[in-house]
Amino acid sequence: MPETRPPVHGPVVDDQTRCIHYATELDVIAIRFACCGQYYPCHLCHAESADHPAVAWPRSSYAERAVLCGVCGSELTIEHYLAVDGCPNCGAAFNPGCRLHSHLYFEA
Repeated sequence: MPETRPPVHGPVVDDQTRCIHYATELDVIAIRFACCGQYYPCHLCHAESADHPAVAWPRSSYAERAVLCGVCGSELTIEHYLAVDGCPNCGAAFNPGCRLHSHLYFEA
């Protein structure tokens, strides 16, 4: 586990990055937004807390570490995150429903 985790902004409800919008057992990731470089648990948290509109990561940036596992603190590349169903470092399962929102974070 990393010694220090990056801060997660917005209305976070626990230390595993769950928020007021998504707080199931599987909601354990935060996304670093391309527009500001800040981690937020979800697109709604960014919309409510940031002072600017969200910008999706372009395909050319899929090698960027932009997904934080809230369980172990590992940062995954976008490409790696999109290819797995859970954290490759600690085994925590990720919410499969997040795929429905991936276009808000990552260009197809």
